[in-house]
Amino acid sequence: MLGDLKMKNRSFFYLAVCVVIISVFSFACRSGNENKKLVYKPDRNEMADMNNFLVQKDRERIQSYIERKGITMQETSTGLWYCILEEGNGSFLKDNDIIRYEYECELLDGTKCYSSQELGVAEIQIGKSELPIGLYEGFKLLKRGGEAIFIIPQFLAYGLIGDGKKISPRATLVYSIHVNL
Repeated sequence: MLGDLKMKNRSFFYLAVCVVIISVFSFACRSGNENKKLVYKPDRNEMADMNNFLVQKDRERIQSYIERKGITMQETSTGLWYCILEEGNGSFLKDNDIIRYEYECELLDGTKCYSSQELGVAEIQIGKSELPIGLYEGFKLLKRGGEAIFIIPQFLAYGLIGDGKKISPRATLVYSIHVNL
């Protein structure tokens, strides 16, 4: 009788262990799918609408800056804003030209980022250096000896990631440029 009871207890124990193991696997598989949070993924049109909204907000901030500073600026078809202070001499700058320029770069709120007074006069080959695309576009509006102010929206500057140093993500930049002869 005692042997039968031990056998029944052992069988019950093995049965209980099997039920626990099956339950754990069953719940583990099910809970992985049930506990996943639904993530909203906007469609292409919603993404385009959001992008247009952000571009419009950037444009409004730029226009507010221009009004506060009382300067007259023009906008290119890409969204670069510029004011030519001094046209310069000769032909317009183009890709592959090597230039030296003095500059000051700041954010719309006036925060200074970089300047040639701190870092020295810059020398680059247009189109071949790692600069924001908006700055290249601006250089092509100048001649040697030219001076300008460029307002470069984030999508023509460092975009959604910034430069990892002084320029934050989605920052609009204001460059004062003087191309040396």
